[in-house]
Amino acid sequence: MTKINISQTLRYKFREYLSLFRQALAGGDQDYTSLRLGKAIFLLAIPMVLEMIMESIFAIVDIFFVSRLGSDAIAAVGLTESMMTIVYAIAVGFSTGTTALVSRRIGEKHPEAAAKAAGQSIVAGMTVSLLLAIPGIFYSYELLRLMGASHELASQNHGYTLIMFAGNFVITMLFIINAAFRSAGDAALSMRVLLIANGINIILDPILIFGFGPIPALGIEGAAIATNIGRGLAVFFQFYVLFRGRMRIKLRLVHLIPDLKLMVVLVRLSIGGILQNMIATASWIVMVRIIAVFGSAAVAGYTIGIRIIIFSLLPSWGLSNAAATLVGQNLGANQPERAQRAGWITGFSNMALLGLISIVFIAFPGFFVRLFISETEVINAGITCLQIVSSGFLFYAMGMVMTQSLNGAGDTYTPTLLNFICFWLIEIPLAYFLAITVGLETNGVYYAIVIAESILTLLGIYVFSKGKWKLKKV
Repeated sequence: MTKINISQTLRYKFREYLSLFRQALAGGDQDYTSLRLGKAIFLLAIPMVLEMIMESIFAIVDIFFVSRLGSDAIAAVGLTESMMTIVYAIAVGFSTGTTALVSRRIGEKHPEAAAKAAGQSIVAGMTVSLLLAIPGIFYSYELLRLMGASHELASQNHGYTLIMFAGNFVITMLFIINAAFRSAGDAALSMRVLLIANGINIILDPILIFGFGPIPALGIEGAAIATNIGRGLAVFFQFYVLFRGRMRIKLRLVHLIPDLKLMVVLVRLSIGGILQNMIATASWIVMVRIIAVFGSAAVAGYTIGIRIIIFSLLPSWGLSNAAATLVGQNLGANQPERAQRAGWITGFSNMALLGLISIVFIAFPGFFVRLFISETEVINAGITCLQIVSSGFLFYAMGMVMTQSLNGAGDTYTPTLLNFICFWLIEIPLAYFLAITVGLETNGVYYAIVIAESILTLLGIYVFSKGKWKLKKV
């Protein structure tokens, strides 16, 4: 082939992928059970990756501005976020059940049943989020103390904890409704919702934290208020789109009337998703509790390091969500082998993405940590966290896709069992042993995270390759 032909081919491919990229951002009515699999993954993954980047920007923006308030404020955010992982676990759990039901009904070409499943998920999420708000509102100081915060840190910063727990409703709704959009194939819409929320948060964060004109400086509480306003307006937009009825899912008030039979199915699927996330996130709470033994600087460094890691992992969750949607829809269309191929292709694509990111984090960790803090002790702690934890990114990448593929198939209990084994029976005891008994301190916690996640991935690959999930009925 001549140089001219090669150049023409490259230009053609570039234009083709650019056209697909624009198509992915614009959205549209696509049948993901009949599209070429590579194209289907691309069209779903691009907006889902961008959506997850938008979600992670919340955490990055907040910690960026809060870091100007000092290490105690950073530590308070880190401790609160560790507790809020329970909220995220429940929200993600319900979104898992939503994904399994909605994607299967869309694959079966039953949009009315998909809308009803989405409505029942919203009702369940509303109920649980109201219950979760109570302890955060009345016991925010005590919760921070329970997590290892000093009296001074908790008394000065518990307002942040109170506001974040009080506003957990908007977090739950964002996850559930966006899961319904994604599962129906409207991934670009989910991305736009997070774009709105982030734009508002970025504008309000510095204004409410540091003050502007007649608006007083609210400090760390301003960050929580800005985040809740941004997410709240995004949820309002979600409901507007759902009831407007121009997308694949058209919600009506009748869909919000509790249907006990469907609710039982939803809760059964969601409990598996909730438990697997509760198990995983509870282990992170224990991790930060162990790290708190070594002081505020260690917690602050961990908080910054994990925020950076989350920023890089959430796009990979976008790819994993694409796998879940494709697995669910193709099982609904009675194409189990295509569903399995979607899981493998997405998994290897995810490994390529995170493998490149891990090289950057291992080689240049200081650059990223210094964007948030200038205190030498906190910088060193963040660098260590970033280097060690990112060394396991290749395993994390495939593990995410295996877990989400099983969830998309409606098999939410197998990942729950695997999470229990790897995080509670391996990670937590190993972290304590390495950090406290052996004396590796925070490094021991980070080594335990890498080891547990790697074992989880290997077990997930084994289960997915066996293929029993193909027979799951939802």
